[in-house]
Amino acid sequence: MYSFIRPLLFVLPPEIAHGLTLNVLSMARGVGLLPAPQSDSAPIELMGLRFPNRLGIAAGLDKNASCIDGLGGLGVGFVEIGTVTPRPQRGNAKPRLFRLLEDQALINRMGFPNDGQQAICERLRVRRYQGICGVNIGKNADTLLQDAARDYADCLTAVYAFADYVAVNVSSPNTTGLRNLQSGDALRSLLDALIATRTLLERDRGRHVPVLVKLTTDLSDAELREAVRAALGCGIEGIIATNTTVDRGGLRSMHATEAGGLSGAPLLPRAIRAVECIRAEVASGYPVIGVGGIGSAADAIAMRKAGADLIQIYTGLVYRGPKLIREILASSANA
Repeated sequence: MYSFIRPLLFVLPPEIAHGLTLNVLSMARGVGLLPAPQSDSAPIELMGLRFPNRLGIAAGLDKNASCIDGLGGLGVGFVEIGTVTPRPQRGNAKPRLFRLLEDQALINRMGFPNDGQQAICERLRVRRYQGICGVNIGKNADTLLQDAARDYADCLTAVYAFADYVAVNVSSPNTTGLRNLQSGDALRSLLDALIATRTLLERDRGRHVPVLVKLTTDLSDAELREAVRAALGCGIEGIIATNTTVDRGGLRSMHATEAGGLSGAPLLPRAIRAVECIRAEVASGYPVIGVGGIGSAADAIAMRKAGADLIQIYTGLVYRGPKLIREILASSANA
């Protein structure tokens, strides 16, 4: 049905269409109208977690954990919600989300709009989705960079009881200065603080929650390798590659010059290159989640061949709908 619905959604401003889609998806799940695609593959064991299949929903699609059950009902093996910040925030001024139809892409400068950790934790608590649920965390926009570790630690503490894994977002281009946390001593200091917090939480609460870090494709290969080595040295259990890009090469859309992070088809070659670079730096058993520009089963297969253990989609789902999930689950990308 999505091929019939999409033209109507695309008449609406992107952010309104996005919210409407999540609401409809939640209602459809609630009344049993989402028969999940079946996957013949065996579950995948990574980081001590059992993923029903290799395909997940990337962070950003469900920022407020308002549609976990609906998205999970599409048949994916995991859903990552967020980015969550300690305090609620409105994000950047609207308009802040743009469709690039000619490029099969989106540009967003959302700026982590979310209801804050307290409200989101309550939604996580009552979810019915039985697959893996990751929580992507960040800092509030008005928190100084030197105080960022406090925000991340607060979020980690708040979501610890409800998250199957936690993803540390230091790579969004839409929070001023955030990407400075990806490099050198700043990244090591932040990740060390988070692993120290996780150690205390694990002892007190009797459960282990893997912590991953999400990096951008806008890093050079040398910078990416340095970030990966920092993550490994701090005890981070996986890498998510990649976040959106600020590169605008080769775009055709009238919105190509909008500020923000670009996602969708133009990102795929850069994301694959980043995954290849990361995989060359880490052992074969070290978890890498590939995300960025996957819009077909062939794209998913290419991401897996590059070295990704798991894959995530977002913009491809906006353009192609649930059919994309069915195609990927039926392909060798899920093997």
